Amino acid sequence: MPERARPADALKLLARDDEDLAVISAVLQDALIPVSEMAYLPEERRFALVANRFRWERAESPLPQSRERRLSGLSISGVSAVRRRGFSLAERDRILVLLAIRRVEGALQLDFAGGASIRVETADVLCHLDDLSEPWPTRFQPRHPVDENS
Repeated sequence: MPERARPADALKLLARDDEDLAVISAVLQDALIPVSEMAYLPEERRFALVANRFRWERAESPLPQSRERRLSGLSISGVSAVRRRGFSLAERDRILVLLAIRRVEGALQLDFAGGASIRVETADVLCHLDDLSEPWPTRFQPRHPVDENS
């Protein structure tokens, strides 16, 4: 079967350090991730997920038709364990909203709205992000309340 051509604007990112990880975190901010679309693959030492990400790179335009989402895959390599907090894998239909991915001692942590998180135990940063689909329009742009006390 022939491989599909990648759209010209599809992202393909690699993170090997904290600076690269910050870019992937920003790209995935506000991504919608069903619990059913996350997997720890211990035999491959890999954690993977598929996210419905908001295309922040197009959000600068004031035109509502520039708001889009796209499916993206994230893979984290060199994983020795995965721990979750604030949700159960049995909640397969639950959709988590990703706030950030950050490095913590001995791990990468995925923080979600509502206090849920995933700790991916790994000695090094090695993440791949690939856009998997064509974009589609959305009427909604994620919003973040401004904290008056900051």
